[in-house]
Amino acid sequence: MEQAKTMKNLQEEVHAYISGFEEGYFPPMELMARLTEELGELSREVQHVYGMKKKKSSEEIKSLEEETGDLLFVLICFANAQGINLEDALLRVMNKFKDRDADRWKKRRSNDEN
Repeated sequence: MEQAKTMKNLQEEVHAYISGFEEGYFPPMELMARLTEELGELSREVQHVYGMKKKKSSEEIKSLEEETGDLLFVLICFANAQGINLEDALLRVMNKFKDRDADRWKKRRSNDEN
């Protein structure tokens, strides 16, 4: 059974792949444009699956998983190019949300309380 990869592993794998090309990472603004493009493609798939606006028969249908993967790949490229440790960044954001939103949302009851 294959062990799950950590965010660090994923960042290292993307870096090894990109480092195999002389061009390396795209400049920051190009990566932002790519992130926007990939987010738009994911949005289009969500709209097709869950929204009212379905795709035309001539449009290719891709999976939400594939489009999410594309978005994550470009986000990792951006983070790597900027020297951002995504695991640290996510942990900081999670702590921020936990503190800020501690009493904002109604907590689920545990199964023991039912």
